[in-house]
Amino acid sequence: MRKSDGVLGLSRVVIPGACPRLTGMTGNLLLAILLTITLVACGDDSGTSANNDKDTELAEVFSSSKALSSSSAKSVSSSSTKSASSSSTPIEDPSSNSRMDSVSSSSLQNDKPKSSSSSVIPASSGNLPSSSSKKDGGSSSAMTSSSSSSKKESSSSEYVPFDHSKTHAASWEIGENRYKTFVDPRNGRSYYYITITSSKTGKSVTVMAENLNIGEMVLGENNQNDDTKIERYCYNNDTTKCDEFGGLYQWAEMMQLPSRCNTESCADLIQENHRGICPEGWRLFTWDDYVVVRGYEDKYNDGVKGLRSTYGFLGTNQSGFSLTGAGLRTEKGEFEELLEMFAFFRPEEYEQNASIRAHHGIISLYGSSPEKQHRELKVKGFSVRCTKLE
Repeated sequence: MRKSDGVLGLSRVVIPGACPRLTGMTGNLLLAILLTITLVACGDDSGTSANNDKDTELAEVFSSSKALSSSSAKSVSSSSTKSASSSSTPIEDPSSNSRMDSVSSSSLQNDKPKSSSSSVIPASSGNLPSSSSKKDGGSSSAMTSSSSSSKKESSSSEYVPFDHSKTHAASWEIGENRYKTFVDPRNGRSYYYITITSSKTGKSVTVMAENLNIGEMVLGENNQNDDTKIERYCYNNDTTKCDEFGGLYQWAEMMQLPSRCNTESCADLIQENHRGICPEGWRLFTWDDYVVVRGYEDKYNDGVKGLRSTYGFLGTNQSGFSLTGAGLRTEKGEFEELLEMFAFFRPEEYEQNASIRAHHGIISLYGSSPEKQHRELKVKGFSVRCTKLE
């Protein structure tokens, strides 16, 4: 006959006149307990009840078994906790100590009782929330990832300063060692310059062979109206374009006059050999300077094409002036004509509308050249060339 033990949930076979035989047991501990219970239940061979000594022995066995079971449970729990902690996926943010501290704290708390309302995060997930991620809903890790990605991109795309000798004429065209250099002490920038002599008048001017680049960049949508510092525009608000083509300046900024001079006449503030934003020992390029440069020895009848660089501006650069197509900033704050136009303000207002216009010159890819009466709005942004004081 087969019966089920209601206390231990074990099956036993009962044979009349004999002690029960246990089946299906594993583990030495449970075997010992069941053997003791069997002896007590059977008594002697005649099947009589256990005496008082056997009852006392049975109580001691149960007490010892309970203590052993509790100790084993704690050992298993501690071992599981250590195993889960050691197998956790490492946190991918080495700069965040709080995230690592969170992992350690969470692992230790596995030994402590948890209320039913507590959520348990599997150790295998490897993405335990830190105190900061709880506040912002996990955006901290996203920001960390984005920052790391930006740093990698920045380090792999380091900008190399533009080599302005690329814009110059060849020595065989204009002569050996025509280009010289000087350093602007205000920002340590080096500039090439050249002396050009008019084949018509014999007059000479020493001029920059590249566009001026100085000042703090402001966005094209804004006016250069901070009179406490030099400001510049960079084509498309890109400082690398300033390095390559120079800055773009409104008339008052170029003149280093109050910004109000873009909307009112400041004729009384204009000086002879006006320096403006040029380095010390240099002055702003004038109409008379242009006439001398335009009078270069034009052996091939190139005209203004001989003023333009071969670097993206389709010139022959016979003069060595090396103009580049820096484009311009419009009165609406937009940028136009890169590699198609060189424009410059002259240090003089347009007499008929002196409050808002100044004289300027344009040399374009399509052959246009400056005329003495050309004028334009002062708020536009043009390139600047400087002439050395003699």
